[in-house]
Amino acid sequence: MTSQAVMSATGIAAKADAVWKVYGRGEAQVVALGGVSVDLARGEFTAIMGPSGSGKSTLMHCLAGLDTVTRGEVSIGDTKVTGLSDRGLTALRREKVGFIFQQFNLLPTLTAEENILLPLSIAGRKPDPTWYQTVIRTVGLADRLRHKPTELSGGQQQRVACARALVSRPEVIFADEPTGNLDSRSGAEVLGFLRDSVREYGQTIVMVTHDPNAASYADRVIFLADGKVVSELRNPTAEAVLDTMKRLDGQGAR
Repeated sequence: MTSQAVMSATGIAAKADAVWKVYGRGEAQVVALGGVSVDLARGEFTAIMGPSGSGKSTLMHCLAGLDTVTRGEVSIGDTKVTGLSDRGLTALRREKVGFIFQQFNLLPTLTAEENILLPLSIAGRKPDPTWYQTVIRTVGLADRLRHKPTELSGGQQQRVACARALVSRPEVIFADEPTGNLDSRSGAEVLGFLRDSVREYGQTIVMVTHDPNAASYADRVIFLADGKVVSELRNPTAEAVLDTMKRLDGQGAR
């Protein structure tokens, strides 16, 4: 790991403190998160897993400021997300957070390069030239920058989305099933790139996934069930992740 990555690997990038997320009232009430507390370290690749309905996507949305919490507090770096105004949340998402989604979310009329630079353009900022070249080299898209999304493979489109998330050097990148629409080879390329961005450049990534193989690229896997953190693994293997998921599914079936 580079010295930059070592420096970045200290401290907390994102934090949930006794977070509850409750939908509805009375008999229709659904508790999506029930008092979740978790610290996500800087310079780490964390995967969040759990059975369907476990609250993993809800937790990520609350951490990223895309959804509000019912009780508890969420922070990104030194910024308390809970209670921020709409303007404050917009600034947070623009300046401190990057997103990678399953659907790529690229604008079809823009080239790959224009899509990558779009968040900076909206913010009225110019990219750091050295960092931009590093990102482009890392994702391996130097010869595809003038192509529109329809001229790129699924794996290349997702790498454009990864570069877009990275180019502003956010405090944390949230990835929601980033390989869900990719074949296994393209998925492995994207996951390898995400892992390298953590190890070589000190990026912080939080990924929701249902795929044990995808989770094995992470440094840490947090498991949710019924809206609570129930287990975690460090330096996971796909087999260990699968065993844990089977155990959680078995407990839910009882």
